[in-house]
Amino acid sequence: MRVGIFGLIQESNTFLEGTTTIDHFRQSQLLTGDQIRESFAESHHEIAGFFEELDRSGLTAVPVFFARALPYGTITEATYAALVEMLERELSQCGELDGVLVACHGANAAESTRDADGDWLARIRAHFGEKIPIISTLDPHANLSEQMVAVTNALVAYRTNPHLDQRQRGVEAASLLRRTLAGEIRPTVAACFPPLLINIEKQATSEEPCSDHFAFADRQLERPGVLSNSILLGFPYADVPEMGSAVVAVTDNDPELAEELAAELGAELWRDRSRFIAELTDVASAIDSAVSLEGPVCLLDMGDNVGGGSPADSTILAHVLHERQVAASLVSLYDPEVVSRAEAEGVGSRLRCAVGGKSDSMHGAPLEAEFSVISLHDGKFTESEPRHGGVTEFDQGRTAVLETDGGLTLVVTSERMVPFSLGQLTSCELDPSKFHILVAKGVNAPIAAYEPVCKHFIRVDTPGVTSADMTRFDYNHRRRPLFPFERDFAWSSVTRKVRE
Repeated sequence: MRVGIFGLIQESNTFLEGTTTIDHFRQSQLLTGDQIRESFAESHHEIAGFFEELDRSGLTAVPVFFARALPYGTITEATYAALVEMLERELSQCGELDGVLVACHGANAAESTRDADGDWLARIRAHFGEKIPIISTLDPHANLSEQMVAVTNALVAYRTNPHLDQRQRGVEAASLLRRTLAGEIRPTVAACFPPLLINIEKQATSEEPCSDHFAFADRQLERPGVLSNSILLGFPYADVPEMGSAVVAVTDNDPELAEELAAELGAELWRDRSRFIAELTDVASAIDSAVSLEGPVCLLDMGDNVGGGSPADSTILAHVLHERQVAASLVSLYDPEVVSRAEAEGVGSRLRCAVGGKSDSMHGAPLEAEFSVISLHDGKFTESEPRHGGVTEFDQGRTAVLETDGGLTLVVTSERMVPFSLGQLTSCELDPSKFHILVAKGVNAPIAAYEPVCKHFIRVDTPGVTSADMTRFDYNHRRRPLFPFERDFAWSSVTRKVRE
């Protein structure tokens, strides 16, 4: 039997001034055919899990189409049209398939198609018809739509944030498909959509309250006939009608049980809604705490969360660390102009320049100071351990390490880089354990990488396009009512969507 493999992954922050273009996908991954296996087979991504399970079970993996771009702004209309054209071209050439596995993020938003994931999944369904089983993975930051549920036979979301189980979830999805093709099971799926925004600051799955709900979901899996379930935490930086939480339950030919489980899981989230409101720590308090604690301390820059689409050049924390002369502190900033200047001046030179704060007006003014150019690097590094995002190869472009006389070190990159690996620092001949304060531009995702060296983590309420203070954003398309924006309303978990 031949099983097709597809993927389209990008997290679209609709509050960004910039947009995601086809070049963003070309710079990251825009792959067809065997390129997909070559890129992913040895990774920690769900695509690797697809290959692992299909190869083990003797099914023929047919990699067809995969596109991925770093989280950024809304996908332009022309870019989405180009991606769809490429997808449909590859669909027309892949031949007959017995089943389909899909790696879908769930928070793609295009200018003309806000539910982009529901749209491209529907195109795959329309091509193959209703008889072919389609099973998709999801990022738990998906803003689940009714269409995503309607056009797939099962949906399997990662159960960890930071996302460390992507490969396992790929194996799980492929195993469900294998058993479906063998006639062992017939997946039936139900989804429930509690009107709840889970704040990004509360989305770490190993911490309360999320840990309690994933434990409840695990207990549901012990019931006979239950194949899978998922909690979708949602992506709050996409102003789309689907934005917010959702849950999915998959059973073996038992739609009533699927409905019961989804309603039960959704109701548990709703009953606990007040615990999902953020507890915010301001910049001054965060740095006061960090200075007083035994290091290394990781300050999580929530307003410049690169994994949520931010520009990676916020200087808010860098300014305070510099002004207070906090020794042994480190911040990474995106600024290709400064990298070019550092390369022109050379290692050992003194350089007065303004770094960062150039993408927009939301993330602080450029930090102007005199720096020593400590080292220069090509910006390429690898990560062998499972880390958020599941990838192993990284490229932050040409990179300069700068240092002030007051003890602030800047890792200045010529490409935006997510802080998912300590390789971002060690590849630049920096020892993270030697710093007292490390600033990581994220909320939960960096923890997996930084936990081996950092004794403390502090989530900082910085401004920016990924601020944890959701009152800073003007939503025009979100669900209404939606807790905690609206609080004085009742909700019953009877509303749900089922696919048999």
